Amino acid sequence: MPDLTLERSLGGIVCGVDEVGRGPLAGPVLAAAVVLDPSCLPPEMLDGLDDSKALSAARREHWCAALRACGDAAAIGIGAASVREIDGINILRATMLAMRRAVLALPVRPDAALVDGDRAPPDFPCPVHTVVGGDGRCLSIAAASIVAKVTRDRVMAELGRRYAGYGWERNAGYGTAEHREAIRRLGVTPHHRRSFAPVRQNGHTEILA
Repeated sequence: MPDLTLERSLGGIVCGVDEVGRGPLAGPVLAAAVVLDPSCLPPEMLDGLDDSKALSAARREHWCAALRACGDAAAIGIGAASVREIDGINILRATMLAMRRAVLALPVRPDAALVDGDRAPPDFPCPVHTVVGGDGRCLSIAAASIVAKVTRDRVMAELGRRYAGYGWERNAGYGTAEHREAIRRLGVTPHHRRSFAPVRQNGHTEILA
């Protein structure tokens, strides 16, 4: 289970950063940055927060709402990179851009950032420490993974209502059989990543926004 060991070892204001949406064929890549204040964090969060992939959708929604409701105990920043940016600069650079934007969106300036993975994003507003498997080790990264996942799933569900047939409310833009078949049958939308091979090779008619 994740804890605050690494956050405490760094001292000062430390944010955890995680992203979601590198692999989908459609939609933005989205990142969250979260600063947790252990002095006023509800005790149940210390035991309940976990890597978003280890939680059910209902538990993710619960903890995302709890984080947003606990005021000064959890400062949250959200950042995204658009499909146009993904296609223009590639998905890795777009992911790093989304992370930077998430940290800049925090209501407090962190002294350090714990970033999930093994790549340090460039041009960060504070020193970066990468943590492989960080969403299962650091509580602030776990919190960021939950917020990022819930936020992006909501974005894709809304887009799914506007662009029926692709199943985005279920697959969040990932390349499921349902989604790939819809691309072949319906064509691509303005929210598809044309730099991704399954879209480039199988899309035909663009659906206007």
